[in-house]
Amino acid sequence: MNKHMNQKTVAFCTLGCKVNQYETNAMKQKLIEANYKIVEFEETADVYVVNTCTVTNMSDRKSRQMIRRAKEHNENAILVVTGCYVQVAKEELESIEEIDIVLGNQEKKDILSYIEARQVQKQKSISDILHEKTFAEFGVTTYTDKTRAVIKVQDGCDRFCSYCIIPYARGRIRSRKPQDVVSEIQEIAKKGIKEVVITGIHLASYGRECTPQISLIDLLKQINKVQGIKRIRLGSLEPTLMQKEFIEELVKLEKICDHFHLSLQSGCNETLQRMNRRYTVEEFEEGINLLRKNFPNASLTTDIIVGFPGETKEEFKTTYEFLKKVNFYKMHVFKYSPRKGTKAAVMPNQVEGKIKEERSRKLIELSNQNQENQNRADIGKEVEVLFEEQEGEYIKGHTSNYKMVYVKSKDTAIENTIQKVTITNTREDGLMGKW
Repeated sequence: MNKHMNQKTVAFCTLGCKVNQYETNAMKQKLIEANYKIVEFEETADVYVVNTCTVTNMSDRKSRQMIRRAKEHNENAILVVTGCYVQVAKEELESIEEIDIVLGNQEKKDILSYIEARQVQKQKSISDILHEKTFAEFGVTTYTDKTRAVIKVQDGCDRFCSYCIIPYARGRIRSRKPQDVVSEIQEIAKKGIKEVVITGIHLASYGRECTPQISLIDLLKQINKVQGIKRIRLGSLEPTLMQKEFIEELVKLEKICDHFHLSLQSGCNETLQRMNRRYTVEEFEEGINLLRKNFPNASLTTDIIVGFPGETKEEFKTTYEFLKKVNFYKMHVFKYSPRKGTKAAVMPNQVEGKIKEERSRKLIELSNQNQENQNRADIGKEVEVLFEEQEGEYIKGHTSNYKMVYVKSKDTAIENTIQKVTITNTREDGLMGKW
C-alpha cells in the first residue's frame, strides 16, 4: 500500500522517429522503477517530458507547440524538454520560460537524477554531440506494448546528406554492444513479446566503428537465436546496404520480416548527387531486384523528397517514371523544406511551394494506387498474422510484410498469437481476412 501513497505522476509526449520512441520507453521504464506512475499527456501530472524532433521545420514547430502545451494542466509541474530539437536549437529554447530541465540526446539516460535533483533553478545539460564516442546505454529493459518492442541498436550518422540536420542532432555513428542488445531482447522475450523492431539513426552503419568490427548481419544472426521471439523487423535501411552478400545472408534468417523500408529520396541521379546520397538509381534498382528475388512476398516502402533545390520538371518526371517502374507498396512523400545549417538551405534554384504541392499530390496518388493494386493481389492468399488488439467487432494485426489485417472476432485470447488467415477483401487501411 505504501508504495503508491506518494506516487508521483509523469506524462510523456514523443515526436518523431522510432529511435525517439525507444528512448521514451526507456525513460518511462527508469521512472516506473523509481515508483513514478505514467499518465496520459493530456492529464494532470507532476512531471511532463517532451521528447522533441527536428527533422523538418514542421517538427520544430510541433515541438515548440507541445512544450508550450505541457503545463496547461498543472503550472507547478516540472517540465523536461529533451531530444533532437533541443540539440540544435539551444538558443530558441532560452526564451521559453516554462521549461525547468533541458537535456540533450546523450543525457536522456540520466533523466531520473535530473528530476530528483531539481530544486528552484533551471537545469541544462547538453553535451557536444559531434564529439560523443559512446552509445548511451539506458540500462533498462524497455517498457513496451504487448506484441512488439522497438530496440535501438545504433545512434548517429556520418553521411551528412545536404538537406539533413540529423548528424548535428545525433552526432557521429555509435553502435550498441551486441551482448547488450541480445540481453534486452531476451528479457523482452520473457515478457511474451513476439516481435522486435531493430532501429537506429543509420542502421546500415551498425558496428562500422567498432574494434573488432561487427556488421548488422552479425548482430541479426545473434538476435535470430533468441528463443520466444518469432519476428525480427528492420527499421529504415540505407539503399547501399542492399548488396548480394547481405541479402543472401539475410534470407537465411527465418525470423526476418519481409518488409523493407529503403530511403530512396529521389529517382533521379542528378538530384541524388545534389542531395549527397551515395548511390545511383541503377544501383538502387539492382538491390530491389535482389530483394524481390530472395523475398518474393516482400513489401517495399520508401521516403521521397519533392521540390529539392534545382529539381526541374524533367528531373521530377525521371523520378516519377522510376517510382512507377519500381512499384513500392507505399511512399512517404515529403515536400522539401530548408533546414538552417544545411548545405541545401543555401542552394540556388529553390522550388516554389505551389510546384512542390503539385508534385507531392502526384506521388501520393501513385502511392495510393500501388497500395490498392498490391492489396487486391493478396485476395485469396493465406497469410500469417500477429494479432495485436481489438477494434470494435474486429481483431487486427500485421502480416510479416507489415500489412494490417482485420478479422471479425471478439476472442481476446487471440491477441499476441500468430494465426493463419485467408484474405477476403481490401479496406482503406489494409486487408480483411477470415479464419
